[in-house]
Amino acid sequence: MAETPSTMLPLGTIAPNFKLCDTISNRLLSLDDLHSKTATVVMFICNHCPYVKHIQTKLAAVAKSYQQKGIQFIAINANDATKYLADSPEKMKLEAKAHDYTFPYLFDETQAVAKAYQAACTPDFYVFDHNMACVYRGRFDDATPGNQNPVTGKDLTTALDNILNGTPVDANQKPSVGCNIKWKK
Repeated sequence: MAETPSTMLPLGTIAPNFKLCDTISNRLLSLDDLHSKTATVVMFICNHCPYVKHIQTKLAAVAKSYQQKGIQFIAINANDATKYLADSPEKMKLEAKAHDYTFPYLFDETQAVAKAYQAACTPDFYVFDHNMACVYRGRFDDATPGNQNPVTGKDLTTALDNILNGTPVDANQKPSVGCNIKWKK
């Protein structure tokens, strides 16, 4: 497992649009279809990464809680599913059901969306405001497999709370760290 930091998309970047297959509903969904008028979280995750597994339960709970406050969550898996069979769309659907994902889990087969977002690792989080401008990019919290820090989601939830309270999101943000996206050759 190669520990890889996120590339930190520039703040203010407008969210690149996309249309991908939701592995849960088997429907093509676009960012235009899904975004929230409050805030939208786009996250790159996958099924097999130990960094994602480490935060998975808390991530599902955070998403469920903030969806009730009008914030949309969208998960995207961009890994090469040919070489990493655990990340296939069929397995993504099973993973979403097993962990009670209340958000779309989209498959980026061509990896074009991950490249547009400059995603580098799983997990990698991006928060876009009501204008779809990036106000947060980085980590869920400081917990990683083996470091003994509790999984809280505090970095992401602090940014979301700021948006909900109408206060600026602190620009001092820490990159996410995780497994590198499994790029196709």
